[in-house]
Amino acid sequence: MKNRKLVFFIVLAITLIMAYTAIRGLFIPIGIYNLTIPGASGIRFGIDIRGGVDAVYEPMGLDRKPELNELEAARSVIETRLDSNNILDYEVTVDDINGYVIVRFPWKADEKDFDPQKALAELGETAKLTFRDSEGNILLDGIHVEESGVQMDPNTHEYVVGLDFDSEGTKLFSEATQRLVGKPISIYMDETLIQTATVEEHILSGEAVINGMDGFEEAKKLSDKINSGALPFSMVTKNHSTISPSLGADALTIMARAGAIAFFIICALLIFYYRLPGFVACVALAIQISGQILVISISQMTLSLTGIAGIILSIGMGVDANVIISERISDEIKSGKTVRSSILAGFKNAFSSVFDGNITVLIVSIILMIFGSGTLLSFAYSLFIGIIFNFIAGVSASRLMIWSLSAYKFLGNSWLYKCLSRRVYYEQLK
Repeated sequence: MKNRKLVFFIVLAITLIMAYTAIRGLFIPIGIYNLTIPGASGIRFGIDIRGGVDAVYEPMGLDRKPELNELEAARSVIETRLDSNNILDYEVTVDDINGYVIVRFPWKADEKDFDPQKALAELGETAKLTFRDSEGNILLDGIHVEESGVQMDPNTHEYVVGLDFDSEGTKLFSEATQRLVGKPISIYMDETLIQTATVEEHILSGEAVINGMDGFEEAKKLSDKINSGALPFSMVTKNHSTISPSLGADALTIMARAGAIAFFIICALLIFYYRLPGFVACVALAIQISGQILVISISQMTLSLTGIAGIILSIGMGVDANVIISERISDEIKSGKTVRSSILAGFKNAFSSVFDGNITVLIVSIILMIFGSGTLLSFAYSLFIGIIFNFIAGVSASRLMIWSLSAYKFLGNSWLYKCLSRRVYYEQLK
């Protein structure tokens, strides 16, 4: 009994630590190492909130105008790198008239001097494509791929990606496929895995196909990425400039202030209407919001306006989950059950509704994460993180806290668990 009473204070202490870390960050020296957890100030915000850099890339050492397919391949490389670095708010466009690639992306969270040249270093050099075995050994480089294109398999009538290797690549690929029949060969863009295929036979001709594509679009994307790794030129920055926040310089301060006010209003209404379960719901919401901020700041995932929308949506679902649970507990008490029995039955009966509502949104967020890019990924990631913390805080932590508080004699009064009736509520409003 005594241990159960302490559970609430343990959860509350964890909540306070999470909230403090989410707001202020945390720095802990551990021997010769320093553990640094960035808080809200360490979040990498999108162009619309904080601004960023605008850069124009052009081919280097090329005595001809680059073709459109080469520029599109270069764009694919840059987008892949931005996504892999969790830079999710960007614009990459191709100027085929002048042969340029124009890139816009936000500043790092810790950038103070806003040096565009320093920011551009994140994009790195021209992407390097490699073919590797299951142990990570490089079999051949993308430079040996003369051409990659989308083809139609005459037997299965499905889209496949065709590869044509040069003489050196034909030799290396022949040796690799002879040794790896029945085993996988993976294609990497730098250190990012973009495709894995199983070797079905020894290939001598220097021509290979990758099957298993879901359709033309997927095959085209893979083909572009393979071609991009075999670009005959590297790209350099022609010019660059800074971008001001599209929402205004004070947008972040205003949003933070509005969010804090909204949180306290929601908590006041939850406590007023649902009493003790409403108070517990406020602590659960604090866990959910703090957890989202910490995950986003630690991962340095770009938080754009769409990402904030994902956070707001997940918080709304967190409120909804706690409301359903509180209503269920109240209904059980009104039916004549004891407080302890009502808590158990309330969570049991509410779980299916909460689970169904959250799991469907979770599936949607995963689909968006798989097929989306750019700001859509920002929305999907923040929504996904919010739903996970909703399960942790809104269901698990809430149950632990209410069960712990009910063990105290002065908190065992059934009145504390009954939601305010609508008739009394309207009378109090009058």
